[in-house]
Amino acid sequence: MISSPSAASPRSSDAALSDLFDQSALSGLAQRLVEAAKRAGADAADAVAVRGVSQGVEVRDGRVEESERSEGDDVGLRVLVGQRQAVVSTNDVSGDGVARLAERAVAMARVAPEDKYAGLADPALLARDFPDLDLLDPKVPSTSELERRACEAEAAGLAVKGVTKSGGASASTGIGGMVLVTSTGFHGSYLRSSQSIAMTAISGDGTRMERDYDYTAAPHASDLESPESVGRKAGERTVARANPRKVETCKVPVVFDPRVAGSIVGHLVGAVNGASVARKTSFLKDRLGEKLFASNIRIIDDPLRVRGLRSQSFDAEGVKVKKLAIIDEGVLTSWLLDSATARELGLVTTGHAQRGVSSSPSPGSYNLHLEPGEATPAELMSDIKQGFYVTDLIGSGVNGVTGDYSRGASGFWIENGQTTYPVSEVTIAGHLLEIFKSLVPANDLQFRYGVNAPTLRIEGLTLGGR
Repeated sequence: MISSPSAASPRSSDAALSDLFDQSALSGLAQRLVEAAKRAGADAADAVAVRGVSQGVEVRDGRVEESERSEGDDVGLRVLVGQRQAVVSTNDVSGDGVARLAERAVAMARVAPEDKYAGLADPALLARDFPDLDLLDPKVPSTSELERRACEAEAAGLAVKGVTKSGGASASTGIGGMVLVTSTGFHGSYLRSSQSIAMTAISGDGTRMERDYDYTAAPHASDLESPESVGRKAGERTVARANPRKVETCKVPVVFDPRVAGSIVGHLVGAVNGASVARKTSFLKDRLGEKLFASNIRIIDDPLRVRGLRSQSFDAEGVKVKKLAIIDEGVLTSWLLDSATARELGLVTTGHAQRGVSSSPSPGSYNLHLEPGEATPAELMSDIKQGFYVTDLIGSGVNGVTGDYSRGASGFWIENGQTTYPVSEVTIAGHLLEIFKSLVPANDLQFRYGVNAPTLRIEGLTLGGR
């Protein structure tokens, strides 16, 4: 049997936290489900048990508007009878429920259509080492602590000159984790905590009202930005957007603020998802091994980043994960694959399987980032006579089949290398292949989100204005 060390050994003496961090009951349940499926006639099976606990507080004008808490464990069982597959899930397995769930899953599989690519992961690829990624904060904040964080963020935003009202502030905490057991002998588990603070500020009134926001998120409270910083940034961003202008339609260099620059990485990753490639619905389906970016561009997916928002040491099939350069020296090196899409494409899984309790695995990413360049953001913009600096994107007008790109945007007009007046109600349009080719990164990469990128400059996008 391959097993992970307890990802949840409690470092707190509090009994409630000990129970919350203890996944032994979930592990036993998943093991019983797999064994019951085999007894019921499954050729192979795996079981996932997912724990989710969350608590959030929202405040407005210094008063709590909403306080919510949710807690639950869910389990899912996937069985295979030959090349026929079925998935069932429940949040209540009591009495003889394990046997009945397994029997139902096997009965469903026997009448399901054959899928020649279905199956568990190759046992040779399963994870055997489980590094400590420090994903669990042992101190769970109380409701009063969440209220304090939200109130301090709101107060800091309202203190910014020009902010007229609060759009609300929030603070949340959560613990999520998964246990995976397979009939091929894998038994692994992990838990991660999550904490966040957010604030939305409003300036002006009526039709001249503007709003903006800031937030911070991390597994550990010590890695969060302070509530005061979150509120202040939200307020300053909002005030800077006051009295926006419209611009004429033109073709100019466009600079993406780090807050929105990760969206470009996201569009690439959507196109290299093995499921899209196998369905031939990706505009990159024939471009593996081609140079899509400049030679200094690397885009990394790193599931093993310590304290990463999306880190884990094995995927949803138990496959060992590793750091992957999706783009290396500008070249597209790999698709993101789970076992089924890998078989369909004649390749080997890259360890990117993800799943919920009610679905079979499908490919997905972990902690993504685009590596920084050498120029500062100011240097990146210094030679732009006229251009557009994007701080916010609206809508999702990106066609993954053709690569056509068109999104609503707001930000600031650039003149002679400097940002000047705010601009709103424009669209930016182009083609992702051309965007990739001209992309130039600055040196200001920070790891704040699940997808991170520095300030990016892209040439020749069409700005649709009045």
